Amino acid sequence: MFSKFLQKCRVKSPWVLHFDCGSCNGCDIETLAVLTPVYDVERFGIINMGNPKHADVLLVTGTVNHRNKKVLRNLYDQMPSPKAVIAIGACGLSGGVFREAFNVVGGVDKVIPVNVYVPGCPAKPEAIIDGVVRALELFQAGPEGV
Repeated sequence: MFSKFLQKCRVKSPWVLHFDCGSCNGCDIETLAVLTPVYDVERFGIINMGNPKHADVLLVTGTVNHRNKKVLRNLYDQMPSPKAVIAIGACGLSGGVFREAFNVVGGVDKVIPVNVYVPGCPAKPEAIIDGVVRALELFQAGPEGV
């Protein structure tokens, strides 16, 4: 009974954690743009959270490198299950223009499992919102969906 209630709360009011692995900040600016009055996702119950222990969705931007892959894994491990991970932008998907650099591991999926990919360089705010909605569809499927 309580798990059904909790599942419904996650779908109706997801708390997201944004982590920048290191990029040009184009995707970060667009990710933060969804919180501005133009898009205002908070009216839908989406809250930007600073603590991974309270977050349902992890938004990751930037290229994963050897220095930040441990931090990314640590954030992912601290999040309670069920959780969803969204890789945003070309750098988050594949390493982007930095993918051939010696210190680049690659996309987010090289370190943690990714549920939704949002392409673009930078990704548009509408695409980021769509990615969060797709992640919420996984929560509707139940704990086995995420």
